[in-house]
Amino acid sequence: MSLNLFLRQWLCIITTSIYVSLRSKFKLIETEYTAKISIKNRRASFDYTFIEKYTAGIVLVGTEIKAIREGKASLVDSFCYFRNGELFIKSLNISIYTEGNLYNHEPTRERKLLLNKQELTKIQKKMVDKGLTIIPTLLFTSDSGYAKVEIAIAKGKKTYDKRDDLKTKDLNREMDRKFK
Repeated sequence: MSLNLFLRQWLCIITTSIYVSLRSKFKLIETEYTAKISIKNRRASFDYTFIEKYTAGIVLVGTEIKAIREGKASLVDSFCYFRNGELFIKSLNISIYTEGNLYNHEPTRERKLLLNKQELTKIQKKMVDKGLTIIPTLLFTSDSGYAKVEIAIAKGKKTYDKRDDLKTKDLNREMDRKFK
């Protein structure tokens, strides 16, 4: 009898310790996926004036989302274009996942963007105007862990527009320094 009671208590202690350790591991995994990643295209705001912004989903392979969660992506020189009524992003560089194996992804492949049909037709109608382009401005992960891209319909700036922007930024910085 005493041996049976001892075994029950011992089994109870072991199962609770395993449960606590597993629960803490699952919490770490939960916080790992909900960590927000945001990768900005800083050059785009300098070179273009944004007319309208949209948020789009992006079709990715397993190792690509893992590399994005590590922050290994770059939006420099990337752009969007239409092909057969669908929107694609080109030159988005997602580095190779270090823990990946033989089936790792190609870093600069074309990726499909996911938007509503209404949004796609609206963007296509605006692209008829001369001088407009679609630029990705931000790559981020949503609360549910999905990768999203913020795209903007943009028009290129002239050099004097860029100089004016630099002057206003400098003036704002000086004013902030004086008032602090």
